[in-house]
Amino acid sequence: MQKDEFAPLLSKLDLTFQNPKILQQAFYHRSYLNEVRLNIESNERLEFLGDSVLSLVISRYLYVSRREDSEGELTNLRAYIVRTKSLAKAAQKLELGKYLQLSKGEEMGGGRNNPQLLANTYEALLGAVFLDQGIDKAEQVISQTLMSLFEKEIKSGPPKDAKSNLQEIVQEKFKQSPKYKILETKGPDHAKQFIVAVLIQEKEYGRGVGNSKQVAEEEAASEALEKLSS
Repeated sequence: MQKDEFAPLLSKLDLTFQNPKILQQAFYHRSYLNEVRLNIESNERLEFLGDSVLSLVISRYLYVSRREDSEGELTNLRAYIVRTKSLAKAAQKLELGKYLQLSKGEEMGGGRNNPQLLANTYEALLGAVFLDQGIDKAEQVISQTLMSLFEKEIKSGPPKDAKSNLQEIVQEKFKQSPKYKILETKGPDHAKQFIVAVLIQEKEYGRGVGNSKQVAEEEAASEALEKLSS
């Protein structure tokens, strides 16, 4: 991948990289490197760094803008903003999928549109921006591409969490509670991914992926709510 291929992305973000290799690294999925046997790093370490940058920037923003919120309220709102679905949406807006270097298997499996993979790539990009441009530019990217999606929630707080909503609806409609089941855990320790299904009357109604069991359960509950309302 040549650096000029990133021109549309850099134009959207109003960025110029001092070290284009760092930007390239943000798009090297480990499956691709395993396939082509290149002795270069995947984007996993940048993803780790970007996750921390994202948490810091959003935590500081919420701390300043929502002065009446308790620690728990700030934590819930931050979790709502940085969930996989949100990061994937920001990545899609930037068309990050088309820059990814994937193995043939990942490509055929729809990796360029995989929400978890897109969310991870978004975090890797933030890590690259932070290393090359510093925290202010990383904050600019987050504000432009992610925080702009949540202006309403930042003013009023997050909506009632999906798990609570689903619990009430299922209890009323089926006279029982939904059950959550871990289907799979994968990935390195620093970026563990949980795949969780939500079951109602032993039937799967939704599936979620997240870097914690709680986040994955929220994603599964959101999908179940959409199915029940359709």
